Amino acid sequence: MADDPELAALRAKRMAELQQQMGGQDPAQMQQQQQQQMENAHREMEMRNAMLTQILDQSARARLNSIALVKPEKARMVENMLIQMARSGQVGGKVGETQLVGLLEKVQDKAQKTTVKFDRRRVFDSDDDDY
Repeated sequence: MADDPELAALRAKRMAELQQQMGGQDPAQMQQQQQQQMENAHREMEMRNAMLTQILDQSARARLNSIALVKPEKARMVENMLIQMARSGQVGGKVGETQLVGLLEKVQDKAQKTTVKFDRRRVFDSDDDDY
């Protein structure tokens, strides 16, 4: 099947439009950048896991992993809190399961402190018509 010159020109024009939209990068550069970003994310995840392995004992790590299956955002918050505590020197030794439960309660308390207040306007209250 021979390429039509008109079709080849349309393809070239479309490819130029796509490159312009992507900031003038060719697809090979974009793929290389995506691969680099994936490698960086993978490396960061490995570093997080290594730090958490050093911070947590085996039972606490298992509990955190099971929480991550159900509530990933909550587990991520606790992981960030643990890593921050370790970096600032607040963690002495490995964190056990009971200490992890205490941290989870703190995170839950923060989440439950959110309140909603309804301020209803009393200008056109239907109860006023009864009097």
